[in-house]
Amino acid sequence: MTDIALPSANASRHPLLWPLLATLLIIGWSSGFVGIRYANQEAGVMLLLFWRTLLSGLILLPFALAIGPRLSMRAIRDQALFGIMAVFLYLGGFALAIEQKVPTGLVALIADLLPLAIAALSQPVLGERLTRRQWLGTAIAVVGVLIVSFDSLSFGTAPVWAYGLTVGSMLIFAVASVLHRRRKTQAMPVHQSLCIHTLTGSVLFGLCALTQGSLAPPMTRDFAIGMIWLVLIATFLAYAVYYTSLRLFPVAKVSAAIYLSPPVTMLWAWMLFSEPLTGAMFAGLAVTLVGVWMTSRG
Repeated sequence: MTDIALPSANASRHPLLWPLLATLLIIGWSSGFVGIRYANQEAGVMLLLFWRTLLSGLILLPFALAIGPRLSMRAIRDQALFGIMAVFLYLGGFALAIEQKVPTGLVALIADLLPLAIAALSQPVLGERLTRRQWLGTAIAVVGVLIVSFDSLSFGTAPVWAYGLTVGSMLIFAVASVLHRRRKTQAMPVHQSLCIHTLTGSVLFGLCALTQGSLAPPMTRDFAIGMIWLVLIATFLAYAVYYTSLRLFPVAKVSAAIYLSPPVTMLWAWMLFSEPLTGAMFAGLAVTLVGVWMTSRG
């Protein structure tokens, strides 16, 4: 991941910077559902993730080689390790859990509790202490997420280890986020680190997809739309804004914006797939907004 942290005082000179980054982060983070909804109709999850990461890495590769500091083997190794954590284990863990019949609503709920894990880790690892108001805001945001997700929750019949896998994947990304914030000695532009992360993920996802069949992509319109969405918005926008925000703001503040991902995902589904909106979704959105506002003001 990117590894240079700018003083928070610099960020405070731009009062509109955080609202802008938070808005872009929420749009990017919640849009992964859209790309998967299109592409997963035509391909298995591992094949989908292979092409998502491969295309992302190949698009970034010429820019990573031509723009920015020279890539040393040590830097590539360090970034590849973060790529394994933040791309392969995080995305792949949830994908495997879904394939093992863990209900999608439950997987999404556990994934959206990521900010809670990051908030818990930020104090012992980073020394970023949350105030009582921020902890209260975190609790309120979690309640909002539960309200939004309640109608889609079920426990299914998956093996016990698959449920643990969803929790483990979420915790791995939380650990990767706080480690990213702590590393300040080796500067690397976002496009270079994200290139290494996605190419590392593509190798591992490719090996997994090979065990299930061919790596050839489905030559269909829906798969192409899904890939464009996943690469440009769910990867480039979401990851790049997330990593950039971690340079400028406390990690708990940045991650709190992810609490708004479930209600915004519901809006995506309504706009693009005509899925119904309920009163509970709007109530959950309102509660979550209050919690995120309290957490971000700390």
